[in-house]
Order: sequence, then C-alpha cells, then structure tokens
Amino acid sequence: MRKTLLFPLGALTGVCLTLLVSGPQGGLWAARAAAGADDAYSQLNLFGEVFERVKASYVEKPDNSKLIEGAITGMVTSLDPHSRYMNDKAWTEMQETTSGEFGGLGIEVTMEEGLVKVVSPIDDTPASKAGLMSGDLVSKIDGENVQGMTLEQAVNKMKGPVDTKTKLTIIRKGADAPMDVAITREIIHVRPVRFHVEGDIGYIRVTSFNEQTTDGLKKAIASISKDIPQEKLVGYVMDLRNNPGGLLDQAVSVSSAFLQRGEVVSTRGRNPEETQRFTAHGGDLTKGKPLVVLVNGGSASASEIVAGALHDHKRATIIGTRSFGKGSVQTIIPLGAGNGALALTTARYYTPSGRSIQAQGIAPDIEILQDVPPELKGRVDTIAESQMRGHLQAADGTEQTGSQSYVPPEEKDDKALHAAYDFLHGVTVNAAAAKPAPKATVPN
Repeated sequence: MRKTLLFPLGALTGVCLTLLVSGPQGGLWAARAAAGADDAYSQLNLFGEVFERVKASYVEKPDNSKLIEGAITGMVTSLDPHSRYMNDKAWTEMQETTSGEFGGLGIEVTMEEGLVKVVSPIDDTPASKAGLMSGDLVSKIDGENVQGMTLEQAVNKMKGPVDTKTKLTIIRKGADAPMDVAITREIIHVRPVRFHVEGDIGYIRVTSFNEQTTDGLKKAIASISKDIPQEKLVGYVMDLRNNPGGLLDQAVSVSSAFLQRGEVVSTRGRNPEETQRFTAHGGDLTKGKPLVVLVNGGSASASEIVAGALHDHKRATIIGTRSFGKGSVQTIIPLGAGNGALALTTARYYTPSGRSIQAQGIAPDIEILQDVPPELKGRVDTIAESQMRGHLQAADGTEQTGSQSYVPPEEKDDKALHAAYDFLHGVTVNAAAAKPAPKATVPN
C-alpha cells in the first residue's frame, strides 16, 4: 500500500514501457529509447565493475549489503532534498512517527550539506523546551561529527532509552560559535491539535499532520462551539506556524472542515495523465464563521496546502510571514518484507487557483514581523525550500527566499496572534506592525 507524504523524509524499481511505433517518427522514437536503454545498461555495468573492485581490493572486507544500501541511498538523495531510501528499521520508525507516538527528542529534521537541519521542533517536547529553533544545524551528536553520517544514522544516534541524555552541538545562524545543548530523551506523544477559547474567539493550534490531526480538529471545533454560544462566537484562528507538514489525506480533511465544497489541492506528476484532484468533503464544521490562518517561514508542505486552499476559496485571511515553499509530494513505496521503503518525489502540488507553491511559498494577506529579542537578532529567518541544495525548481514565477519563523513564547508578545484577534473583531491592524505582503505569482 502506498502512502503519500508531504514532509521532508529505495531500491531500484523496474519500469515497463509500451511503445507504439508507426511510421518514421515512431521508428526514430523507438531507436532513441533503445539507445537510452543501452546507455543505462552501460552505466549499470560500470556500477557492477566498481562494486566488484571495492569488494576485491578495499583495505578491509566490506559488507555487501551496506555497499548496496549506500549506493541506493546516494542515488535517491541525489534527486532532491526530500527523496530518500529507508531501510526496514527506518521505515518502521517513520510509520511510528506518522501514527503520532514515538521515542526521541521531538524534532522534525532533514539533511543539508552533510549536517542535520532542524525543520521544526515539535511543541512541548524536549527539543522545544531546550530552545532548538527552525534552521538550526546539528554538527555533532555526543561529540561525534554528523558529517559522513546518513540521516537515518544521525536520527538513530539521537534516539535512545527514555530519561537518558544526548548532547547536540548546534550551529545557529548569527551565533558567534557553535553551542552545546543537553537534551533528555522522552517518549514523544505528538498531540497534533491544541486549542483554547480567547474571549469570543476559538484558537486552534495544529502542530503536524499525522493520523490523529483531523479527529483532534473536529474535537476542538466541537468543544469551542460548546463553550461559546454560536451567536457570540466571532470566529476562529488556526495557527499553522512552524508546522512542517505530514500526510496529504490529513491536509485535505483539515481543509474540508472549513469548506462546503470545492477543490483543495491538485498534484501533477511528470505525465499529464498522472494529475490528481482532491476535493473537500464533509462540509464546513464552523458554519461559515470568519477564519484567520497564521503561517510563517516554518510552515511547510501540508500546512501550505491548507493555507492555500482556504485562501483561494476566500474562506480565510492569511496573516504572518511567507511560508517555506515545500510544494512537492513524496509517495511512500514499500519494497517488500525486510527491504524498507522508498520515499520518492512524484509530483508538485497546486492550490485551487493553479498556483505552484514549490520554492515560492504562500504569501500572507497581511505580513506581520515579530519583535525579536536582541540575542536572537539575525537568527530567526528560516532557510526556505528555494535555498536547499538540489531542490526541485519552481514551476512558474520567481523563487522566494526564507522568512521569519520566530514565535514569541509568551502570547502577550505575539504580534501576529493579536493581529488575528484584532482582524476578527474588525479592528484595523496597526500600520506600524503590518504591511500588505507581495502576492505570489499566479500562472497564466
């Protein structure tokens, strides 16, 4: 069974081609295909020769399975930052993560230029409490250099028995020197939805899109509707800041909770016939109440699908800073018992109006920049998808760089959140605090 993911995560797979040859052009096409196949076989012969030389001549006897796994890993990771091969252990751990409960530190990570990069710390986890931030680079784990490790090796080294400590050496943009951070491991229970009532407004924080997200959102809306009489309920704020993404089906169902009907997202692969469209189902659970969605530079992937869909349907006003710009779909392809799985980029996703978010992100309707403490100045702008080495290029328009991802720990200092409350109350947002954001390019 294949599962489609939208957040940063092989073996060789066969391809069957059916050729329709008719007339000279068909013959030429077939000849070119045959030439391409010959070239591929030549390269595979080269791989076989290198493999045999390494086996025969390396200073120590190598492990054949590790050689093959390393070759597969290198092949897949050369495609883009989000495609990767997971061995059986990594595949099992990824399934635990998307189910919403796993052990570790509580950070979403990817690999960048040989170092582990923090995409986002998960709320109320050891990593979040220790002060890790989006964009931090992990250079050492317990004194051992990360350079040379695979992502799986680095993640496995960060994991360990509950209540034991690990020391991460962190490189942070703008910091004078690397810093060591000691973190105690815990069982991570990812509660993807948190909520509370703020006077006559319902606040809903969605931290990730795992298998529990939609159920959590429905419970949040039901509870808020119970606490605030319908005639007094002014509207909702859905906070997607620093949400790194997750499952595509959850992004669709979360969007559906605020839409009566219409397209949520489409995915377009290499061939036109691979286009898929996903539509809203279930109806608007909020009965059309006004909605503000908060995003920032750490809002990626599934978060961007939701923000884009609600914005294009004129169902929500977007406040904050430009989102990350991760607009590619990873399809998880299990490779059989014991062989792990392949997370392969198979498509770009598009908002209902036809916008590709890849390397561009979602621009807010109202841009709000937070007041950043002096010690964090210059360290809170996220490196966006467009700045990741080997990223999938934008399909249309100009690629955009990263934006601010800082969220104040105290709600009283959160300018974007207060701007959302003011907007729902009909109060004009302070011009000194906000300015209209540049609109994303819409393809013709």
